[in-house]
Amino acid sequence: MPRKVVQGPIRDKEKTKQKLLAAVGKILRVKGYSGLKVSKIAAVAGFDKKLIYEYFGSTDKLIDEYIKSQDYWSKFSPNIEEEVHAGKGKEALTQGILAQFESLKKNKELQKIILWELSESKPILKNILKQREEVGANLFENVTDPYFGEDATRFRAMLALIVSGVYYLNLFPAYNGTEFCGIDMRTNEGRAEIEKVIVDMIDFAYEKKSKQ
Repeated sequence: MPRKVVQGPIRDKEKTKQKLLAAVGKILRVKGYSGLKVSKIAAVAGFDKKLIYEYFGSTDKLIDEYIKSQDYWSKFSPNIEEEVHAGKGKEALTQGILAQFESLKKNKELQKIILWELSESKPILKNILKQREEVGANLFENVTDPYFGEDATRFRAMLALIVSGVYYLNLFPAYNGTEFCGIDMRTNEGRAEIEKVIVDMIDFAYEKKSKQ
């Protein structure tokens, strides 16, 4: 017979936490970051606000956990040892950036978070930005910097332009328009062209280095 799932304090706590996290996402989609008040989050989740403090410690910690669950780079974890010996970071970076490009298109909550980061300076946002940089630093310092040597900073600069472009080219059509440099970013064809160029730019940097 199938095992019966029994309700209990631990299971109920986890369900409540997930509902509170979901409430943050719903408010972010509908009202934006200005709507993320403790009373509003509790009301949307259908719980007393004291549960936010009991389960998360504070509203900021609840929002921080939600942001981490949505942020692409917080979950980016390439096999550093494998990249050192085989990929030199090329495959991990290429696939990671392409996956982020697609993920940001679909994730409206993450789009709101990026806009929030650009418009306000808050400890909760600085924390997630720091974590993103730490993820990238692990790959850069252990894999790409040793490979590119004196060109390491230039390679990082190229990636900075690519990643910032990934952000902007997803936010632009979502809020203000469709075409950028004559490319329709709301079509599969337009997005495919951007993806090809991302691959070409990273390939070019590695090919150039291999010939030196």
